[in-house]
Amino acid sequence: MELQILVSKKGTKVVAASNLYQVLELPKAQYVKNVKKWLTDVYEFRDGIRKPIILQDYSKRKLPANILFDDYYISVELAKKITLNSSSKKKHKYAKHLLSLEDQVENAELLTKEQVMAVLELSKVMGMTSCQKASEEAHLRTYELRNGGNAANWWNFRSRMFGYSGDSLRKKVEGMGKSAKGKTIRQLLAQADDKYEMVRTGVVDLFMSLGKSERYARNIGDLAKEFAKELNVEIYDDQKAGSMFAPKNINPDMMNAVKTGNGLSMWQS
Repeated sequence: MELQILVSKKGTKVVAASNLYQVLELPKAQYVKNVKKWLTDVYEFRDGIRKPIILQDYSKRKLPANILFDDYYISVELAKKITLNSSSKKKHKYAKHLLSLEDQVENAELLTKEQVMAVLELSKVMGMTSCQKASEEAHLRTYELRNGGNAANWWNFRSRMFGYSGDSLRKKVEGMGKSAKGKTIRQLLAQADDKYEMVRTGVVDLFMSLGKSERYARNIGDLAKEFAKELNVEIYDDQKAGSMFAPKNINPDMMNAVKTGNGLSMWQS
């Protein structure tokens, strides 16, 4: 028997718990107990150490009434972690297979045309400081939720994820002969001639808040940054006194979606 990869209408790749259990050749009598443990155990996901989240990492599979056991659709990432944690003699074979699928799933080239156009609009919207901050705040809430309400490691986490910190930016700016004193990270990025990194950061924050993995969020962020460069997107501090109007080319629906967290259903699994 081979591991069957199922694809949802939105293109999300999943595996059935029952099929994964069979290919790993685990004890049939322990199925119910083991699958329950799979879904309640703690794993090191790309976005933190946590338990699987229903409708994000797994969902219940609807079965005919005559089937007396529960089955679940499991994300490729969770299936890989379950496999590695199992006692199966075949776990390395299937873990490698799942890892290769995970690489494909996280590849930004798999975006639909609709999603590419949405990233294009996001690259414009994220030129606005209010949208960048709204995304950062949403990401922080998600981070706290996944880490038991603890945000003590938040800034170290961000430094690792984005590849820079306030200190490293200050050193870079000072090395360019410019003053870094009293500057925010956004101001330091502008001083370091990397203003479109603000767009990338905002988009990464947004997708992390939507429950996507770091790799997926970074891929989308990289794409948005390239769009911003090509479009010469204006970096606009709309929170300053007197800055009452957004640039004319901003999509109001996308701006509202970023600020409220609603309207991005095309990325919901």
